[in-house]
Amino acid sequence: MRFLTLARAAVILAPLVCGAARGAETGPPGASTGPVMTPLVADVLAAPRAVPMSDGRKHLVYELRLSNVLDGRFDLRRLVVRDGRSKRPLLALDREAIGQRLSLGGRRASPTTSLGAYQFGVVFLHVRLEAGAPIPETLVHDVDGFAEPLKADLSMQIAPTPVIDRPLPVLGAPLRGHGYIAGDGCCDSVRHVRALLPLNGVFRLAQRYAIDWEKIDDGNRIVRGDLKDVRSYRIYGEPVLAVADGTVVGARNDLPDQVPGALPSDLPIGEADGNFIVTDIGNGSFVLYAHLSPGSVSLRVGDHVTRGDRLGEVGNSGNSQAPHLHLHVMDGPNALLADGLPYVFEAFTVPAAVEAGTAAFDQAEATGSPLHLASKIPPSAVRDVLPLDLSIVDWGTPPSTPTKP
Repeated sequence: MRFLTLARAAVILAPLVCGAARGAETGPPGASTGPVMTPLVADVLAAPRAVPMSDGRKHLVYELRLSNVLDGRFDLRRLVVRDGRSKRPLLALDREAIGQRLSLGGRRASPTTSLGAYQFGVVFLHVRLEAGAPIPETLVHDVDGFAEPLKADLSMQIAPTPVIDRPLPVLGAPLRGHGYIAGDGCCDSVRHVRALLPLNGVFRLAQRYAIDWEKIDDGNRIVRGDLKDVRSYRIYGEPVLAVADGTVVGARNDLPDQVPGALPSDLPIGEADGNFIVTDIGNGSFVLYAHLSPGSVSLRVGDHVTRGDRLGEVGNSGNSQAPHLHLHVMDGPNALLADGLPYVFEAFTVPAAVEAGTAAFDQAEATGSPLHLASKIPPSAVRDVLPLDLSIVDWGTPPSTPTKP
């Protein structure tokens, strides 16, 4: 057969796409259509998983890759995430909201609402399900936009994906006591959730559900005293505990602490995690504990650990600008060459949350200023959930009957 070029396809693209989109919305679930040419090629990088969070709702966090196959600009105007079976809308993004979530090439510092000729971008999506709502089996994505080469408004339904609903690893406390901040956590803080890396020929997002744990004192300060001294930070030297039984599959103990205040320059990628431990906790799940203090890690590859065992101490080694414990779960033993997996903690209490968001958290870390907290009265005692970003977490058995989504 004769080859159909993209240039020739553009001539017939607009009417086919518009018709296909309307048919997709009105047809019965599971109905199939014939070949339809679309100006965007789309796929989901990793099927979303339902994650119960400390707000009593389940959340879906995933990445939608969009590639413009036209020889001119495609402007995105609306994106709707729907239940693939019922077609019920779960999330609707207008142009402004798309601009906050679409990044050219998946890079965090390149927000956009347009894809140039033959460009691709990644939309970092976060769907909050209503409390008690069923988890959809599949999702589909409706996209409306303007194709500049065609001078036409186009609509299409693309990128169907399954939703994974299976039991998550239930972890114990990684630290002891109260006053811990779940920094840069799920689901909209960009440092971890959007840490998409092109490694060995594929995109990897090992840090999708990572948390940077820091700690405040009774005056709500992360640091007091000399800001360049790691010992001035409330969390420095805190014992790091095994969150699950497992086997050590990676460890390092020879890197120095960084001077707080700025990320190190020209750090080799192999030193990004600093001193660390990785444990295999079974069922294809691995836990990373990173940025530990030098000399605090005594375990070696092959050692077995039990939940609650002391693994090391919180430090500031590797790619770190302030002492903290970086913790995440992944599907492989390498801290970067893996896909981030969701997990939950068995029990904790949330007495408050940082009121003003990431900017206030960063300022408190950089200057020693006190954080302004929004108290929860009574404190929220929860089980088998993941804390939302910037929650204040107290570890230990909740004092009352916990809530569970």
